[in-house]
Amino acid sequence: MEADWEMEIGGESPVIDGCWEGFVDLRSDASRVAEISEGSQLPGLAPALNRLNGPLSDVWTSKCDVWNVEEFDPCELDADEGSVACAMAAYIDMLPRSGRHWASPPLAERCCRQMCTALRSIQLRKCRADFVVRRAFITPDRPGLGITLYVTACGSSRSDALGMLSAALPEVVEVIARSR
Repeated sequence: MEADWEMEIGGESPVIDGCWEGFVDLRSDASRVAEISEGSQLPGLAPALNRLNGPLSDVWTSKCDVWNVEEFDPCELDADEGSVACAMAAYIDMLPRSGRHWASPPLAERCCRQMCTALRSIQLRKCRADFVVRRAFITPDRPGLGITLYVTACGSSRSDALGMLSAALPEVVEVIARSR
């Protein structure tokens, strides 16, 4: 699987908001995952969100989305010519459960590097994961760092791309769950 990371913590960069108006707290009630409309678009999303918000996870999620990718480079997805008719992507904003996890840019960088190394060892083509370290508001009065996870996959049709994306999500989530 292809994987990369970057830092976007400058003044104009997007910020992860852990307390936005539409927030659904899956930590306190996993069954609320049914309220997240993106789960109906992407079959693998609900289990991924529940795993990331589970009691053994060092992270929790605040927001996600799923969309059609208009333009993409097949080489970045390790895709052959027959697999590039359509691409789908998802993002998940992740925040740390404790102040130690991603407490500083160097710690977040180290974690991203480790996750990318682990993902690159997985034999899964037509997909990639990207981790973007961002400033975050974990609560309104508690700033910190978070990571936006982007997973992109392609296929010969929309259905194939969604299937590939659903297959990639558990692999990525398992790597995140093992990262410390």
